[in-house]
Amino acid sequence: MTDSFDLDAYLRRIGHDGPVAPDLATLQALVRRHACTIAFENLDPFLGRPPLLDPGALQRKLVQGGRGGYCFEHNLLLRQALLTIGFRAAGHAARVLWGQPEDEITPRGHMLLRVDLDDGPRLVDVGFGGQTLTGVLRLEPGIEQPTPHEPFRLVPVERDLKLQANVGGEWRTLYRFDLQEQWPVDYEAANWYLATHPTSHFVTGLIAARPQEGCRHALRNAEYAVHRLDGGTERRMLRDAAEVKAVLAEVFGLTLPDGPDLDRALARLITPR
Repeated sequence: MTDSFDLDAYLRRIGHDGPVAPDLATLQALVRRHACTIAFENLDPFLGRPPLLDPGALQRKLVQGGRGGYCFEHNLLLRQALLTIGFRAAGHAARVLWGQPEDEITPRGHMLLRVDLDDGPRLVDVGFGGQTLTGVLRLEPGIEQPTPHEPFRLVPVERDLKLQANVGGEWRTLYRFDLQEQWPVDYEAANWYLATHPTSHFVTGLIAARPQEGCRHALRNAEYAVHRLDGGTERRMLRDAAEVKAVLAEVFGLTLPDGPDLDRALARLITPR
């Protein structure tokens, strides 16, 4: 899986020029740089193009191509980098509960990583959109853990764990997961469903997110928001497809797909004012 991975290109893409070793300091640095540089976005499903998850495709799109992606793409790419460096990293699956009732049983439609260090396992997840982790968490329930953005915690529930973030003074659940290791075929099935099902929010609308120092940027269809860590939020409605494309390029740092497909999709999504 890692034989053809271009680690140098990946490190240049995320702007990491420090030491690289299979240790906590490197893991923290890579997670923060990856999360703040490569945007979360769903342009491919939105345009009717299911993302490819093989290692070569991930590098061409997210590293050489200047694009972002969603959870499978982000976390599979990071896992390739970690394995190349010498980390022990495994993929897991979660049931997303963000915006859902706490007892909802949703599909296992999200990917996260477990990274085993000498002093214990860590949870890593650079692909959860608006609440993407910019830090590394001990896989230890019951403690509040700081990150460069919000505090997070793990809460036991039956045989599983819930990941929660403290947003505006309120603990909100992102997802529920266990530690059964997943294989590429597991992600391929979930990826196909989320990228092709007619009711999937990755198919029906446009989503982009990117954390930066002191804030998080978020785009949902034509609404662009900046959520500041001090609690303030600035929102504005983008007027037309040209404004949406400008925000995607300038704020989220994306090299946009060539061709007329994006313009047509945005025209269907946005009524010019």
